[in-house]
Amino acid sequence: MSDTYITAEIREWLDVEREVAVAPPISENDIRKWAIAVYWPETPPKLYWDVDYAGQSRYGSIIAPQEFNPFAWPVERKEAIRLGGPIGKEPGQRVLNGGSEARYGAPMRPGDVIRSGTKLVDVYEKTGRLGVMMFLINETTWTNQNGEVVKVDRKTSIRY
Repeated sequence: MSDTYITAEIREWLDVEREVAVAPPISENDIRKWAIAVYWPETPPKLYWDVDYAGQSRYGSIIAPQEFNPFAWPVERKEAIRLGGPIGKEPGQRVLNGGSEARYGAPMRPGDVIRSGTKLVDVYEKTGRLGVMMFLINETTWTNQNGEVVKVDRKTSIRY
């Protein structure tokens, strides 16, 4: 067994944008359906479905809930990029979810076209009771057509 799982290939991925996607324009109906599903059986806040109410708000129109995902209905499914080869039962190939955190920026609105790009922003190792564990920190940034950041999502994967 190697003393490290961090390969030259993995280091080459650092700060390189990959998994770029562009969602179709967001419609009012997409936002309404999402809000109804998320808040069911309660009525969602009017800001997410009532055009007249939302028009009088500080936003001037309906907006999407922060958790809205414009990529939830992909036309084409892409295969995920796996750093370090296939996932199996050998040491270094088992994967745990190390958690995630999201920061939100500009609200998503009808007509917005959201672009998503993911970067490996950090990789490090620790030794624990399971042996060497590699921590991969991926950051996905969503921006709208005006270049405003809508969401930044950081996810940690642990391989051991």
